[in-house]
Amino acid sequence: MRRREFITLLGGAAAAWPLAARAQQGERMRRIGVLMAIAADSEGQARHTAFVQGLQELGWSDGRNVRLDTRWGAGNTDRVREYAVELVALAPDVILAAGGAAVPSLLQATRTMPIVFTQTSDPVGAGFVDSLARPGGNVTGFLGFEYGIGAKWLELLKEIAPRVTRAAVIRDVAIASGTGQWGALQSVAPSFGVELSPINMRDAGEIERGVAAFAQSPNGGIILTGSALAIVHRDLIITLAARHKLAAVYYSRSFVTDGGLVSYGPDAIDLHRRAASYVDRILKGAKPADLPVQAPTKYELVINLKTARALGFDIPATVLARADEVIE
Repeated sequence: MRRREFITLLGGAAAAWPLAARAQQGERMRRIGVLMAIAADSEGQARHTAFVQGLQELGWSDGRNVRLDTRWGAGNTDRVREYAVELVALAPDVILAAGGAAVPSLLQATRTMPIVFTQTSDPVGAGFVDSLARPGGNVTGFLGFEYGIGAKWLELLKEIAPRVTRAAVIRDVAIASGTGQWGALQSVAPSFGVELSPINMRDAGEIERGVAAFAQSPNGGIILTGSALAIVHRDLIITLAARHKLAAVYYSRSFVTDGGLVSYGPDAIDLHRRAASYVDRILKGAKPADLPVQAPTKYELVINLKTARALGFDIPATVLARADEVIE
């Protein structure tokens, strides 16, 4: 290369370097806090991955233009509260509250920082938002499910086990949706000819004692309502249903893929992917107060035929025909 050409090339490159540096500096690194109320197990990781993939589809890449700070509460209230304070102290641009149990702890820590929730049943009743259409504060997000789904759970229980006249409702009384789901089920139980018995799940011992006592009388079944604690005690609840030969309807497919009988509920993976769209809008200047709370759009019925055979239940063809997934 001739000396004059080399000098011209070098000068052009030198002029380009400041432009490249300014471009990199212009893309400010944004920060997202993620508080997962559940554990970092396969289900938790799947939800987290769906959120991250949703962000990537919208142009946000962890380590390039956004930084994710993730904490896992594993259904432990004290741990969730501790992590909420820790994440708020990091001053992120927005926080994902993955699970209704994470929202109250975050609201105790901040009333100004934007929060997007998922898997939350009654944000109005819990006082998280003013209304679904106009949240009004620093919080908005995606409902886990509406209380009316309780009628579908009872309907499924009667379809797969027509002799059931008693149902144990396993719930978390420490969260608003725990009592809300119980109340909704009570309102429809008489129309199905089913008597309900509540079983609280503060700890494993309480669940085990409650199910054992309930199973002493015939014609019983189980309905498991949604909460972070339900996921923590997933294996125990599935084992107890099998041990006592009880038909059980779960709110999430993860219970059925792990050996439970049947589930009906919203697609939690889809909810976390959709949550990325609200985080994206907030990062671009939108306010949570102006983003309406959205209901689930994708529900799924999952049946485990292997479990049905082991428990001695013959799943009707009409139910199988409606299933989104049948596990052989």
